[in-house]
Amino acid sequence: MKKLTILILLAMAVVCRASAQNRVVTGTVSEEDGTPLTGAVVQVVGTNNAATAAIDGLYTLKNVPSGAVLRVSFLGYDSVEKKVDADRMDFILKASAQEIASVVVTGMQKMDKRIFTGATDQLLASDVKLDGISEISRGLEGRSAGVSVQNVSGTFGAAPKIRIRGATSIFGDSKPLWVVDGVIMEDVINVDANSLSSGDATTLISSAIAGLNADDIESFQILKDGSATSIYGARAMAGVIVITTKKGTPGITKVSYTGEFTMRMVPSYSNFNIMNSQEQMAVYQEMYDKGWLNYANTVYRSESGVYGKLSQLINTYDPATGQFAVLNTPEGRNAYLRQAEFRNTDWFKELFRNSIQHSHSASISSGSEKGSYYASVGAMVDPGWSIQSKVNRYTLLVNTTQHILKDKLTLNLIGNASYREQRAPGSLSSEVDPVFGTVKRDFDINPYSYALRSSRTLDPDEFYTRNYTPFNIKDELSKNYMDLNVSDVKFQAELKWKITPKVEVSALGAIKYQASSTEHHIEDSSNQAQAYRSMATSIIQSNNPYLYDNPDEPNRDKYSILPQGGIYKRSDFRAKSRDFRASISYNDTFNDKHILNLFGIVEVNAIDRRATSFQGWGLQYDMGETPFYILDLFKKQLEENTQYYSLSNTRERNAAFAGTFSYSYDYRYTINGTLRYEGSNRLGRSRKARWLPTWNIAGKWSIDQESFFEPLRPAFSSLALRLSYSLTADRGPTWVNNSTATIYPLNPWRGATEIREPALSISAPENSELTYEKKHELNVGLDMGFLDDRITLSMDAYRRNNFDLIGNVVTMGLGGAVDKQGNVAEMKSQGVELSLFTRNIERKDFKWQTNFIFAWMDNEVTKLKTMTRMIDYITGTGYSMEGTPRGSLFSLKFKGLNEMGIPTFLAADGSITSTNIQFQETVNMSNLVYEGPVDPTITGSLGNIFKWKGFTLNVFMTYSFGNVVRLDPIFSNGYSDLTAMPREFANRYLNPGDERRTNVPVIASTRQNNDISNLYVAYSAYNYSDVRVAKGDFIRMKEISLSYDFPQSVTSKLRMSGLSLKFQATNPFLIYSDKKLQGQDPEFFNTGGVAVPMPKQFTLTLRVSF
Repeated sequence: MKKLTILILLAMAVVCRASAQNRVVTGTVSEEDGTPLTGAVVQVVGTNNAATAAIDGLYTLKNVPSGAVLRVSFLGYDSVEKKVDADRMDFILKASAQEIASVVVTGMQKMDKRIFTGATDQLLASDVKLDGISEISRGLEGRSAGVSVQNVSGTFGAAPKIRIRGATSIFGDSKPLWVVDGVIMEDVINVDANSLSSGDATTLISSAIAGLNADDIESFQILKDGSATSIYGARAMAGVIVITTKKGTPGITKVSYTGEFTMRMVPSYSNFNIMNSQEQMAVYQEMYDKGWLNYANTVYRSESGVYGKLSQLINTYDPATGQFAVLNTPEGRNAYLRQAEFRNTDWFKELFRNSIQHSHSASISSGSEKGSYYASVGAMVDPGWSIQSKVNRYTLLVNTTQHILKDKLTLNLIGNASYREQRAPGSLSSEVDPVFGTVKRDFDINPYSYALRSSRTLDPDEFYTRNYTPFNIKDELSKNYMDLNVSDVKFQAELKWKITPKVEVSALGAIKYQASSTEHHIEDSSNQAQAYRSMATSIIQSNNPYLYDNPDEPNRDKYSILPQGGIYKRSDFRAKSRDFRASISYNDTFNDKHILNLFGIVEVNAIDRRATSFQGWGLQYDMGETPFYILDLFKKQLEENTQYYSLSNTRERNAAFAGTFSYSYDYRYTINGTLRYEGSNRLGRSRKARWLPTWNIAGKWSIDQESFFEPLRPAFSSLALRLSYSLTADRGPTWVNNSTATIYPLNPWRGATEIREPALSISAPENSELTYEKKHELNVGLDMGFLDDRITLSMDAYRRNNFDLIGNVVTMGLGGAVDKQGNVAEMKSQGVELSLFTRNIERKDFKWQTNFIFAWMDNEVTKLKTMTRMIDYITGTGYSMEGTPRGSLFSLKFKGLNEMGIPTFLAADGSITSTNIQFQETVNMSNLVYEGPVDPTITGSLGNIFKWKGFTLNVFMTYSFGNVVRLDPIFSNGYSDLTAMPREFANRYLNPGDERRTNVPVIASTRQNNDISNLYVAYSAYNYSDVRVAKGDFIRMKEISLSYDFPQSVTSKLRMSGLSLKFQATNPFLIYSDKKLQGQDPEFFNTGGVAVPMPKQFTLTLRVSF
C-alpha cells in the first residue's frame, strides 16, 4: 500500500511539472507606431504550432513549452524571435530595411519584381471581388489601368467584354488569355467579343472561368505589354490574366465559411422615358384615326393589343348572358378603352422579383513542413431575377502540395470541378435583315426587352395576339424556356525537382473536360408552336409566314407542318484539352551583385471540340413527350436545304519552345529577354506560316538604388524606369479555317425533293501562307514612390503596330472564290496608363487610402480592303473601315423631315431621299457619317477606403469615356397596339410646318404606306441615322460597402478565429451619362434573347473562420 501511494504521488508530480512547462501565451503584434499587424504569424520555432494575429493584433498560442522560442513574421517586416519567459508577450515589428522582393506570377514562373521589366498589376481577389456577383471577372472593372470591362450582358455565364489596352485584331476576338494555376483555360465554344452583346443562347457559356468559385481565388496577375506576355507568344497578343487559387499555410489550420445573401432591385419605369397608359392611348387614338387600329386592320393583323382585343370581344357572344363581351356601341367601346387608359401596367413588377440569391462556400486549409492542402466546396443558388431565369452552381477545389526528400522534390496536385444548371427564357438567334435594314429576333420573350417595349395599356393576365396566335408573356415564359447543364472538370499535377540550390526542373500535366447541353423546350400550347398552325381565317392562312406553301402543289392553300405538339431543340458542346509543359530554371547570384536567371520550357497542347445539334419537331409535351411529325416537315427542310441535326468536330494542336533570361547588376540595371518558337495546325502548311518566332527585349533602371538618390529620401522613396520592345502574335479569328482548302458538303436542289444527291463545294481554296496575326509593341514605364511610399505612382506609355491581320479581300476569283481570307490588314494603337495610390492618413485607429486609375487608348485601322454591306457599318456593334478605329460606328446623314413628316437622308449619289437607301450597298459609302468607336478610349476609377477600428467603408466609382452607342431602334413605318413608345413621341410631327421644329418623324398613316413605295426604308434608316446616336460616357457608383471585423475579445468567446459582416450596394446609381440615353444603360445593348443588364443589388456577407 505504501509503494502504491508513493507511485501515485510521483505520477501527480510529473503531471504537475508537465502542466507547468506547457503554457498559453497571449499578446499583440504591432508596428512601431502601435498599428496592429493583422495576419502576422506567431510560431513556436521547430514545430507546427502557430497562430495568426487577429484584427486588433491579438494572438493566442496554446501548448507552448517553457523555454521555447517564438518567431513572429509578417510580409514587409523583419522577423523577430523571443524566448518564452511569460504568459504575455508583445511583439513590435520594424519595416524591412531592404526592399521586399515581391513576386510576379506569370503562370509559368515566379519572378522577383525587382528584376521584372514588364507592365503588370497584381490584384488580391479580396480587393477585387464584388460580393453577390459570382462571375469574378466582372470585379476587374476599374481595378487595373488599361483593362476595360464592359458589362454588355449581366446574365450569369455570359462573359463581360474585356479588353487589355484595346483591340488587337480587326476580325478576331481580342479577348485576353485566361491562365489558372499555370494552365490555359480554353472556351468550350468561341464567342467573339462583338457577339457577347447579341443575347444569343451561346453567350451563356462564353465565360472561360464561370466555373470558378470566387472565394477560391487568391490573386490576379494582369500581364499587359509584350515583355510581360511574351512567354505565351502567339497566345498573348491581347494580354494575359493569371489566376492563382488558394493554398494551405504551413503551421496554420483554418476552417472558413462565407455566406452571401443578395437582393436585386426590380427596375422602375421612373428611370426610363416610356409612356404611361394615358399617354400611350392618346397615340393609339391618332393611329386609329390614320387607319391602323380599326376593326378591319386589327382582326387580321399578326400583332394586336387592346384594340385588337376589342375587335375580338365585340364579336364574342356569351349564350349564358345573351350578350356580347363588349357592346359594339360608342359607349361600350369607350368603356373598354377607358379601362386600358388607366391600367398603367408595371411590367417590371409583373416579370421581375426581389428574390434572394444566396451563395455558400466552406473551406479547410492546413499545412506543415512536409506539405499543405486547401479544400473547398461552394454552392450558389439563384431563384432568378426574372421569371424563368434561375441558376444553381456547385464547385469543388482541392489543392495540395507535398514536399518530398527534404524539399528537393515537390508535388502539387490540383483538382477543380463545377456543375451548373440554369434556366433562361426561350430564345432564337438574332438575324440581320439587310433588305429591310433591321436586326430582328423571332419569338423574342426576353422579360427586360418586353417590359421596355410593350404597352402599359395591356392587361398582364389577358391574352392578346402575336404571330396570329393568342399571346400572354407570363404564359409564354412558362411554356417556352431553355435548360442548360454545364460541367467543368480539371485535374493537374506538377512535379518540381530542385537538382541543386540553383537549378530546378519541373513537369506539369493537365487535362480538362468541359461539357454543356442546352435544351430549348417549346411546348404544345406555346405561342411559338401555335404560330406554326395558326390559320383561323383564309386571310391569316395566306399571310402567316410560318405555314408551309408546298411548291409541288401550287393550287393548294398553305398548311401546317406542325399539326400537333411542340418543338424540342438541343445543342451540345464538348471540349477536351490536354496540356504538358516541361521547364528548367537556373537562378544564381555572383559576388552579391550579379543576379542571373535563366528559364526554358517546351510545351504541347491539344484540344478537341465537338458540337452537335438536334431539332425535334412535333414533340407532344402534353401526351407523354411522344413525337408526332409528318412527312412534309422533312420535305420542307429539304427544300430549304436545312438539317434537323448536325455534327461538327475540330481538333487543334500546338507546340512551343521558349526561353527567357534576365540579368541584373545589384538590382540597379536589369536586362531581360524572351524567345519563343511555336507552331499551330490552324495556320498554313508553309513552314514560315505555321511556325513563328516571337521575342522580347527589355530593360529596367532602378534609380532609387543609385547613391545619388539617397539625398532625395524620404521625399522620394523609390524610382524606376522600364523599357521594352516585343513581337507577340495571335492565331487569328477562329472562323478563318482556309489554311487548307475549305470543302463543305451540300445537297443541291434539282427541282424536286425526290431527286437528291450529295455534293461537295470548295468554298475557299487553300491559303498555305495563312499565318499569325502579329504585333510590335514599345512600352515605356515609370514607377515612383514618395514619402516612404505613402504615395506611389506608376505610369506606362505604349505604341503598338499590328500587322498581318486577317481579313477578307475581294480577288479576281482565281481558284473559284472571289472573297478570300488572308493576312491583309494593319492597325496601330497608342495609349497612356496611370495608377496613383495614396495612404492619406495612417493612425492606429483610423486609416484612409485612395486609389485613382486612368487610361487613355487610341487606335486606327491603317490598311483594310474588305468590302461589306452598309448595314454592318451602322448597326450597334460597329465595324472597321480604313482610317478609323477598329469597331467604329457609322450613321446615315439625317437631313430633316419633309413636308409630310417623313425623314430624309443624304443618298450615296449626293441627293436627298427618303427611300433610296441601299442597306446592301458594298461599294459607295460616301453618305455615311463617322460617329466614333464602340469601345471606350478613356477608362478608370476612383476608390476610397476608410478604416476605423474594426469598421471599413469602401466607396468605389468607375468611369468610361470616348465611345458612342446606338439608341434603341424603336421607329417604324407601322406600329401595333402592343408597342410601347418613348416620351419623345410626344414631340413627333403632327401638322404641316412641324418639320421646322422637330426631328421626330410622323406616325405614318395606312394611306401613306400604300402611296409611298418602300416607306419602311425611311424609318429603318432613321433608326440608324446620326440623330439616333448618344455618347457612351458614364460615371458609375460601382460599390459602396461597410464591413465590421469583430475583435478577438468577442471571437475568442465564440471559439472563432475571425468573424465579419459586410453590407454592400453594387451598381446603386449612375452619377453621369448622356441625357439622350433616357435611362438606357450605356454598357448594355438591349438586344433581347437571354441578355439583361447588371442589376442594382444589395448584399449581406457573413464570414466566419475557426
